[in-house]
Amino acid sequence: MSFLKKLMVTAAFSAAMFVNAAYAENVKIALVVKSLGNGFFDAANKGAEEAAKELGDVDIIYTGPTKATAEAQIEVVNSLIAQKVDAIAISANDADALVPALKKAMDRGITVISWDSGVAPEGRQLHLNPSDTNLIGETIIKLAADYLPEGGDVAILSASSTATNQNAWIEAAKKVLPEKFPKINLVATVYGDDDSAKSTDEAKGLLKSYPNLKAIIAPTTVGVVAAAQVVTDQGLIGKVNVTGLALPSEFKKFIDNGASQAVALWNPIDLGYSAVYLAHDLAVKKEEAKPGATLSIGRVGKVTLDDTNSAAMAPPFKFDKSNIEEFSKIY
Repeated sequence: MSFLKKLMVTAAFSAAMFVNAAYAENVKIALVVKSLGNGFFDAANKGAEEAAKELGDVDIIYTGPTKATAEAQIEVVNSLIAQKVDAIAISANDADALVPALKKAMDRGITVISWDSGVAPEGRQLHLNPSDTNLIGETIIKLAADYLPEGGDVAILSASSTATNQNAWIEAAKKVLPEKFPKINLVATVYGDDDSAKSTDEAKGLLKSYPNLKAIIAPTTVGVVAAAQVVTDQGLIGKVNVTGLALPSEFKKFIDNGASQAVALWNPIDLGYSAVYLAHDLAVKKEEAKPGATLSIGRVGKVTLDDTNSAAMAPPFKFDKSNIEEFSKIY
């Protein structure tokens, strides 16, 4: 074999080795949450790791700030850009503030999706809602109304005032009140910023400001636990019902002690799993996120994107005394 041929063979072999090495390196998908230390997001990470194991070529970077602020999330995103991750799947603290950082990520070739709490369309390729927004809004009101046959005053304890998902659910809830729940009087909406201490203070404030309050609705897993603990500590079980969106494992004791009659939630494990599946297929399989596209979310099924490139995973599920024990052992 001539020297030139040997050189060409060696070059081809080296190129093949380089390509194989590139493909052998796992896809890095960052699961960015609103804040660390939140049971809902810890459960979502379990699903993310399950998807990574199933897909076989994925490393999950589970990250987020210690405080649920947009500024802190922007720092996290910039760090991930520097790490050259392949995909970012983010539950946003602010729909708009994160857009510039996420656009920078996409400009660098990083796949960006939002899940749970969305980013404005220009800052992501698609958004995965945990459930249908209008259905969630109606559900959180119905959870209170079902146990108030005579109606009465209720208040909402939300997460942050800029949380996309919370605001959309609350608006949907307000829309159904006059027609479907005319006896329910929404007296206030307050914000605990997904912080246990602040949520506790806000719940105490509601009970002080509205002595005739019959229910506190908290569409946040942090806020609903805080409110139920306040009702328990103040001896208001049977007088004020706490409901909303809760993790069964965190909330079982409040169903058991009567501080709450029922709560609802989708499966956060499935949500984290589905987000990773979507991010992987966009980054690796080069699936196109466009209105009308149907995309796989693995064992959970399929989703079809609407005209904003958003989709809903599944309807919320009700937990009460009949089933909380069973589901508290799962998530």
